[in-house]
Amino acid sequence: MPLLLDSVLLVLVMYSLYKLRKAHLLMFDFRDQSRLDNANLFRQLEGLHGLYAELDLKTSLPPTRGWAASPDFLLEVARHARTAKPAWVVECSSGTSTLVLARCLQLNGAGKVLSLEHSPQYAEQTRQQLRQHGLQDWAQVLDAPLLPYTLAGESWPWYDISKLPADMQIDMLVIDGPPQDTRTQARYPAGPLLFPRLAAHGAVFLDDAARNDELAILQRWQQEFPLLRQSSRPCEKGCAVLINAP
Repeated sequence: MPLLLDSVLLVLVMYSLYKLRKAHLLMFDFRDQSRLDNANLFRQLEGLHGLYAELDLKTSLPPTRGWAASPDFLLEVARHARTAKPAWVVECSSGTSTLVLARCLQLNGAGKVLSLEHSPQYAEQTRQQLRQHGLQDWAQVLDAPLLPYTLAGESWPWYDISKLPADMQIDMLVIDGPPQDTRTQARYPAGPLLFPRLAAHGAVFLDDAARNDELAILQRWQQEFPLLRQSSRPCEKGCAVLINAP
C-alpha cells in the first residue's frame, strides 16, 4: 500500500511540474508576442507619422487598420510615387491608398491614378473621400466588376479592365485586391493581364505579400515574367516589389 501511495504522489508531482512548465512557457510566449505587438504598433505609428510628414496632409486619412493597407506599406508606396513621379498609376482595389497616391501626384504636379474597384459601395466611398481631400482631379475610381477570365487553363474572377486606356503604359501598379475569399491566389491575374502593359522601369507593389497565397503568386509570376526583378520590403503584412528592368 505505501508503495502504491508513493507512486500516486510521484505521478501527481510529475503532473504538477508538467503543468507548471507549460504555464511558464505560455507566459514566455505571451511576453514575446507582446513585445512583437508593441514593436509593430510603434512601426505603424512611425509609418503613419511619416505619411503625414511626407504628404503634408491637412486633414486626417481614413482608418489604416483591418482590411486597409497598413501605414508602413502606404509609406513605401508614397515614397516611390514621390521619387519616380509616375504618369500612370493603376490600383487593384480602392481606398486609403487611392488618397495617398493622388496626393503624391498632386505634390508632383503631374500624373493620374486609375483605381479598379468591384464594389460600388467602396467605389463611391473612395470618390467621396477624394472630394473631401480636394484630390478628385488626380484619381479616378473605375467601376470594375469581377468578370470571368480564362488564364493558365483556369477560370479567374477578376476586375473588368475595359475602361483602362488601351494604349496606356503603367508606370506604377499597386495590387491590394481582389479579396482573398474570391478564390485561391485571387491576385494572380494582375500578372498576365497588366504586367505586359508595364512601362520600362515600371514598378509593381503587392500588399499582403507574407500570406501563403501571395507567396505562391510571386513564384508563378517569377516563372512567367523572369525579366521582372523581385524584392521585398519589411512591412507588417508583407510587401513585394517587382521592377520592369528591360
